[in-house]
Amino acid sequence: MRKQIIRRTGSDADNASLQGLHPVLRRIYSARAVQSSKELERVLDGLLSYELLSGMDDAVELLTQAIMERQKILVVGDFDADGATSTAVALRALRSFGAVDPHFLVPNRFAYGYGLTPELVAAAAEFAPHLIVTVDNGIANHAGVEAAKRAGVKVLITDHHLPAKTLPPADAIVNPNQPGDTFPSKYLAGVGVIFYVMLALRRHLTSVGWFAQKGIAEPNMSRLLDLVALGTVADLVPLDHNNRILVHNGLRRIRGGQCASGIVALLELAGRDFTRVQTSDLGFAVGARLNAAGRLDDMSLGIECLLTDDPVRAREIARALNQLNEERRSIEHDMQAQALDVLAKFADGLKGEMPRGLCLFDASWHQGVIGILAARIKDRFHRPVIVFAPGQEDELKGSARSIAGLHIRDVLALIDAQYPGLILKFGGHAMAAGLTIQHKQLETFVKVFDEVVSSQLSEADLQHLLLSDGELNTDEFNLEVAALLREGGPWGQGFPEPIFDGTFRILEQRIVGDKHLKLRLGKENKVIDAVAFFIDVKEWPNHRCEHVRAAYRLDINEYKGRQTVQLIVDYLEPMEP
Repeated sequence: MRKQIIRRTGSDADNASLQGLHPVLRRIYSARAVQSSKELERVLDGLLSYELLSGMDDAVELLTQAIMERQKILVVGDFDADGATSTAVALRALRSFGAVDPHFLVPNRFAYGYGLTPELVAAAAEFAPHLIVTVDNGIANHAGVEAAKRAGVKVLITDHHLPAKTLPPADAIVNPNQPGDTFPSKYLAGVGVIFYVMLALRRHLTSVGWFAQKGIAEPNMSRLLDLVALGTVADLVPLDHNNRILVHNGLRRIRGGQCASGIVALLELAGRDFTRVQTSDLGFAVGARLNAAGRLDDMSLGIECLLTDDPVRAREIARALNQLNEERRSIEHDMQAQALDVLAKFADGLKGEMPRGLCLFDASWHQGVIGILAARIKDRFHRPVIVFAPGQEDELKGSARSIAGLHIRDVLALIDAQYPGLILKFGGHAMAAGLTIQHKQLETFVKVFDEVVSSQLSEADLQHLLLSDGELNTDEFNLEVAALLREGGPWGQGFPEPIFDGTFRILEQRIVGDKHLKLRLGKENKVIDAVAFFIDVKEWPNHRCEHVRAAYRLDINEYKGRQTVQLIVDYLEPMEP
């Protein structure tokens, strides 16, 4: 789909507190609605207080009692990277606090489904827990909490997903999105929530003299920030100021080698230098490999990778995760080819028209990969997408991805209210959600989903816009500006990495690595290297094209110790001579 490049405009470009910054940074921050230099501070003292989270006192009381009375604590996680890092944060913190042999249990998505289900509670019985602590799940698991309570097990829910109309009957709930919670940041990932709980617990245990009594050195909670940064970035939550503080300080620890051995092993396996790690590396290199375990096998392997302090064992697990990721890529590639073929035939039948809300299903598709496929199709056609795969018995599991302007969980909630029973269960965020329906209801759901989406999105909303921070002057294509941009983040969801646009002469163009386009571009008297990854080889190289309009990121390329400026091209558009 052809993209329309729109240039961002700043909300307050003349803000006095930003005047001391480089003009390029000032323009970028202004376009991201940064109102003062205070919003750019990244010291840990600037974090919001855990005291602002509802339910924190009850959570700390439950955990304190469990630790002091040597009760068995079971952490129930989720099968994605946020769930894995949340579990690792909980286990590492509890062990450092003196908890007696805490365990974790993460559901296999194919056997138990999502979260604290009654079936998972039954499986947890082998651990004979006194207290179950959910991380990155639980807020929608009413039946599971009720099953645990019937078994005499207390439940602490820590989650960040949007709740239903009623809350589960847990002994304590910490979730910034629960009704009445006044925590200013609603964008904490699951790993951020459990980190805050452990911060509060550490402070309480210190105040009552627990660590002194047991001869335990007071734990340094910043040692967990590498995991917090990884889970926050991988879960694609918006990087508001509070999350940027968490991620920035986590990145600092990783760059200094003060992080879990598994993170270093996964970065090295992906060919990334941990001393120069960026948020994109956490998402695409580490997060993708962790998620592969939960998608195809068992996330316990990913959690073990984050818990081990043995570099040799970490590299061994990292290799296994990398193999799973290769399998995931192969499965996804086949599924995407099938999906595009289906869409092509569908569009032909409708004379080029396409539903505003897309639903796709194939009986051969893998349940663990439908989320990635939905994201790929969404990016290609710029409209909300739900991809279904076979679930248990006559059920279908769906994974939804949305575009800006449409809150996908709210759409599912509206459908559920208007058509009771059509959706068996659902949950999620603004941009991503999951659901279960009966196979026999698929045709009805497809029609209803398109109708609801069409009522909320116009054709103009479906235009694929690429937001640019404008042009760079030729004297701004330099290492100084590139370094300022690299360190000006952390960049990510809700605080996007700067993208610029401009017209260039093509001096050279060739394919490298089968699917990447290597370019040398001319701009006035400047010659600049550029690369466009995963290019459409049917369109490029295009030797009839002499000029292009490009949307790009300014980057630093390092080769044999030498640094040069390089453009990472996100979009190329041939220009008329």
